[in-house]
Amino acid sequence: MGTPSAYFVYILASKKHGTLYIGVTNDIRARLELHRSGKGSEFVKKYGVTRLVYMEEYATPQEAIQREKQLKEWHRNWKIRLIEQENPDWDDLSALL
Repeated sequence: MGTPSAYFVYILASKKHGTLYIGVTNDIRARLELHRSGKGSEFVKKYGVTRLVYMEEYATPQEAIQREKQLKEWHRNWKIRLIEQENPDWDDLSALL
């Protein structure tokens, strides 16, 4: 999944309708490994937010960072609606990578 120079905005969740974390990376697999090992983010480590439930791919880091900032400003129910449009069961998408 993704091109060699792709950038990703992703949403992690602790469980369905649980705690959410939004991030950006150019290596989604490596970033997930960091999060799951407790080294990616203190927030993720503290709240157990390790299920990849949503991601978007961008060609440039600027586009990805802009989208990440936009999503972080959204109301929680908008984020939930976004996730459920693509992933209604909140499945862990990391198996698709």
